[in-house]
Amino acid sequence: MTKIELFNTLSRQLEPFEPLQPGVVRMYTCGPTVYDYAHIGNMRAFLCADLLQRMLRVVGGYEVRWVMNITDIDDKTIHGSAQGSPSWLPEMGKQTDDPRENLRRYTSFYERAFLEDIERLRIRRSDLFAMPRATDYIAPMQDLVRRIVERGFGYIAGWSVYFDLSAWRRGAQYGRLFAVDPEAIKPGARIDADQYERDEVSDFVLWKGRKPGEPYWEFDLQGHSLPGRPGWHLECSVMEHELLGLPFDIHTGGIDLRFPHHENEIAQSMAGYGVDPTRFWVHNEFLEVEGQKMSKSLGNFYTLRDLLSRSIDPLDIRFAMLGAHYRSPFNFTFSGIEAAHRARERVQEYIYALHEPAATDGTTANVAAVRKDVFRHLADDLHTPKAFAEFFSFISATPPGTLSAESRRDVLHFLSEFNLIVDVWDIAPRPQEEIPEDIRRLAELRWQLRLQRRYAESDTIRQQIQQAGYTIKDLRDGYVIERR
Repeated sequence: MTKIELFNTLSRQLEPFEPLQPGVVRMYTCGPTVYDYAHIGNMRAFLCADLLQRMLRVVGGYEVRWVMNITDIDDKTIHGSAQGSPSWLPEMGKQTDDPRENLRRYTSFYERAFLEDIERLRIRRSDLFAMPRATDYIAPMQDLVRRIVERGFGYIAGWSVYFDLSAWRRGAQYGRLFAVDPEAIKPGARIDADQYERDEVSDFVLWKGRKPGEPYWEFDLQGHSLPGRPGWHLECSVMEHELLGLPFDIHTGGIDLRFPHHENEIAQSMAGYGVDPTRFWVHNEFLEVEGQKMSKSLGNFYTLRDLLSRSIDPLDIRFAMLGAHYRSPFNFTFSGIEAAHRARERVQEYIYALHEPAATDGTTANVAAVRKDVFRHLADDLHTPKAFAEFFSFISATPPGTLSAESRRDVLHFLSEFNLIVDVWDIAPRPQEEIPEDIRRLAELRWQLRLQRRYAESDTIRQQIQQAGYTIKDLRDGYVIERR
């Protein structure tokens, strides 16, 4: 079995990976907050997680239990689903007098959109062990709050419950994933917001008291009635515990989640459950657009749907993103997407050629060597740039027309394995496309004009055919029509 190493944010170094349970990897990914369409920065995080779990299955030979949560209750979803919100869309139906029902309708709409988007990027729902919604785990979230308070690491203030950082820091480190300046910690200061800046190091909310017009759940704690809802940080700690058990093997997410979200997950799980949540923290770097931070103010903010409206193939986006190392910033450019398209099409044509009849005296390819090198690079902290470099060097040096039938089968088998990870090609013969009748008539007219040496007229028809999305390849005694 190939040795796998991953960079662990917790130790800040590469470490050999072995699952706690032999043969089974338990992995959790912080999923989307379903208050809007996911942007391409979000998608990079999910594609990196997908790459990791596929590598573990194919290269490592592991069974992977992959959980990605759906955050359907937080400040953003509540704001978007509120009565009179400008974010409410007609497709969500009519708003009701029940804030929880409005929240359900609002988040269900964007959850469906998210599932459609990841399917386009070939992140397969079937690979996920579970996709839990936070609102389905309110009772165990309340249980964790009780545990934390009973153990002296939480307290009630007003109608909310907060994590006591001062009490926690007397016996444990806070700042294991992201160095926290002790001078920045403000004893007694509290933060109610689900998301906040890195310099705001204060007691964070576990359970948020009800506000007028907001969805809420009843909660009794030590004789206090505290109707409200869970804090964002609490949600992942509970779903990890309930679905994977603690500790599990790998937690993934964007680098922006290290603090406060993931740091708070560690504190909550250890304070309430008495155990570190996970062994490996794997974080992907940010996405930029044309060398700049993506933001609406710069006009370079894109959802996947924005790009699809420009007729960009989602598989070109997948291929381009997977080609960058996950711990390096990814610079999204339209020229880069076009280059990814050309490279992906080059390999697809190579695959089609491998299916064509082979010469009996063809050469033998060293497929075992390239397979070993490609998979070794993938096992080395998902080093896709090196893996792709090896792969493209191989196909450049190994034209299909020179290979024996046996070697072609071997190369196709390797490509099938590699594509289980990359998943941007079809490992099949060239499809026999049905050419529209009007294109066939134009092609035949052009051929007759060429036989009559009326080349200017035949070239005009060729241009019409090309404008319709097809090309003509002339042969010695005929022609072939293909889609461009």
